[in-house]
Amino acid sequence: MQWTDWPGKSPITSDGAEHPAAFHMLDVAAVAERLIAPFPIAASPLRDAMVVFAGLHDIGKISESFRAMLREGVTQPGFRHWELSEALFYVEDARIAARLGGTPRVRQMLYAAAAGHHGRPSDHTLGGLPLEARLPREIGRALKCVGDGRDPAAKLIDAFCDLWPEASLDGLTLADATTLSWWLAGFCTAADWVGSNPKWFQPKTEADSLAAYLEQTRPIAARAVAEAGIAGTVAREGGLFDFEFRPMQAACSAIALPDGLMLAIVEDETGAGKTEAALLLAHRMCLAGKGRGLFFALPTMATADAMFSRASRIVGRMFDNPFVTLAHGRAGLSVPFRDLVQGSRTGGPGEITSSDWLAESNRRALLADVGIGTIDQALLSVLPVRFQTLRTYGLSSKILVVDEVHEMGEPYIAEELTALLKMHRAAGGSAILLTATLPMTLRSKLLATYDGASDNTAYPALTIAGGAAITQFPAEDRPVKGPVTVERLNAAADAVTLLAKMAAQGAACVWVRNAVDDAIEAVEALRAVGVDARLLHARFALCDRKRIEAEILARVGKDGKGREGFVLVGTQVLESSLDLDFDVMLSDIAPIAALIQRAGRLWRHMDIRPASSRPVPKPVLHVLSPDPAQIGDDRWLHGTLGKGAWVYAVADVWRSAQVLFTQGQIGTPDRQRALIEAVYGPDAEPVPEALLKAEQDKYGKDSADRGLAWHNIVKFSDGYRKAGRGDDDVNYPTRLGEEARVLCLARRTAQGLVPWADGEGADAWALSEVSAHRKKVDALPLPDQSSPDILAITKDWPEWKRTQIRLCPVEENGGICDGLRYDAECGLVFASP
Repeated sequence: MQWTDWPGKSPITSDGAEHPAAFHMLDVAAVAERLIAPFPIAASPLRDAMVVFAGLHDIGKISESFRAMLREGVTQPGFRHWELSEALFYVEDARIAARLGGTPRVRQMLYAAAAGHHGRPSDHTLGGLPLEARLPREIGRALKCVGDGRDPAAKLIDAFCDLWPEASLDGLTLADATTLSWWLAGFCTAADWVGSNPKWFQPKTEADSLAAYLEQTRPIAARAVAEAGIAGTVAREGGLFDFEFRPMQAACSAIALPDGLMLAIVEDETGAGKTEAALLLAHRMCLAGKGRGLFFALPTMATADAMFSRASRIVGRMFDNPFVTLAHGRAGLSVPFRDLVQGSRTGGPGEITSSDWLAESNRRALLADVGIGTIDQALLSVLPVRFQTLRTYGLSSKILVVDEVHEMGEPYIAEELTALLKMHRAAGGSAILLTATLPMTLRSKLLATYDGASDNTAYPALTIAGGAAITQFPAEDRPVKGPVTVERLNAAADAVTLLAKMAAQGAACVWVRNAVDDAIEAVEALRAVGVDARLLHARFALCDRKRIEAEILARVGKDGKGREGFVLVGTQVLESSLDLDFDVMLSDIAPIAALIQRAGRLWRHMDIRPASSRPVPKPVLHVLSPDPAQIGDDRWLHGTLGKGAWVYAVADVWRSAQVLFTQGQIGTPDRQRALIEAVYGPDAEPVPEALLKAEQDKYGKDSADRGLAWHNIVKFSDGYRKAGRGDDDVNYPTRLGEEARVLCLARRTAQGLVPWADGEGADAWALSEVSAHRKKVDALPLPDQSSPDILAITKDWPEWKRTQIRLCPVEENGGICDGLRYDAECGLVFASP
């Protein structure tokens, strides 16, 4: 058989050789052998069957239509090569059944997975198996595309089965095959991406036999998988930390681990060391064989960046020279991550590294030994988007650690998180959830994904679904801030007066506002009375936000200097992304979970700054809020908060104000569960009649959001062929909210427009981007995108970028257009009409 008659890859150079499809398929099979080796099925006949399917993924390239496309540029008529692969599996089903066994429906489920390695399954109607004598019309059309390739394709199927003679599907149930179909599709994609890379697999035109070629390509595959950073690692014995454990950390280092897969929920107050506790528990789980790596999922890019810096110092002690990646939309702008990718690897003890191959795509990032990124990267594995299965496969070998779970309680994202845990368990993964303020109803729902249940209201708590729980913790022998007194302020002017007074006494102060526009107004009011307040919110260009965050951390971070009299006004970005410590805190009234998170930045590092060193006698959370006992209508909040009154559901805010001002404090950790349940629990106090309609509207919106999630989430029980879709990511959001418009800011120079950020090139332009509400921005007369100076920059942008991003020159006075200006210290400012 002349396999060179059937090309698989075009020549790399104009005078180069083609790479035969059979050789490419063996390259991919050799990669698949390396990838599957660490998985539990590695020693079984099923393992060899998965390798055979991975190798045969491109059997559709043994076709006249693909050959004509590759050599003559002729468009493939109706069927792409990977769709032909599935059709050939169907027509050769009897041949495959004789070699691999399994039931027709099991094979049919796996055929679609192996063929669908380009990000989605085929949508051609091929009928069921076994095929009837009269072939379905679509299969007949496919065979016309295959043409003279049918007999060579059949021979190649036999050859692959000969190379792995132990391969078998016997004993695989339809239910197991359905679950496996999601994993197999991602597995084949990963193997194909590596096996298609000419950096490792150069075109070959000759081999004594297919068996001989396989032996030649196996060492190349081993090197390719290792250099790509996806060969896997092993957990290292030994300690992770050299400090005395705090109570939750000690619990995670000692709790009994159940057999098999597990879900643990860690509930403790902000600043209690939950991250280190999770690393201790995850390390033990990996040593026990429950995973071979980690994926840390966080709510925002800022929290992911912060976690990358923290975890990178530890994971080298957990694993043997792990490959580590940062996964979010701005990962390439992280200096620590870029340094890691570009650094050399020595293989020394505790060393971590990354690879260019992993860094090329967020989809690949989940294949690394340790991934740190936004929760969105994991949630995409339960939505019907392209290469969703690659994420499923990548996560399957990891301990999934989801941080700040309390920020994922909205109905849409909560349903996604529930589906993610179910999928992860089905794929063979274990998980750890970290939270400070989790309502009991959501906790019960999450525990149930691993067949767990608990109605124990103790807090803090370490709970393993269906296993042990620790709810009694020793008192810490270290300074603690104790209860936080809560005092209400009636008006923003009172807040300005209080902050000015406290700053004059040397206190480090913060005011957390619910809306960006209100934060900007607050800073202007403070500056008007002589207070040099700083501002941080989400409407800064990335370069300015990073600069401001660094300056704030230098003043009021854990090891900050010169904190006396420092005043910061910020928004929700302060709740979790930065490790800050303030003496005095003001906050707009907000739901109780957000207030508890905010109060976690008040008197935070008591071991470094005990009470005796603080310029105020006790921790007090001053809350700007109307009186919850005086409600005239459903606009109860608006006279006090302005635009911040629209951010949260008014019923949740009212209940939070009611319980908070009635109790007069946020108590010690063991009292926090009661605060949460008073707002979100089944026995929460009824809202006043004036707020009933607002609460009913919220119920309706929540039901609609929950229904949208159910509609969007992949139906895993249907299998990959039926439920996989491969749509664009933008069609299936991982979270709901106001749609954003991205503006790319520029400065004018004599040479034309340059990025707002210092520097040049793609990174500088990316650092110059800022996002705001799309409807609000699009209503303004933004700069004409067809003007010559703007076109000089955007002409080389891809179409999607020109559609989504507006290039906006900033004039010397900060103006962008009527109604919009930008300032490096205030951010994007909308002028009042």
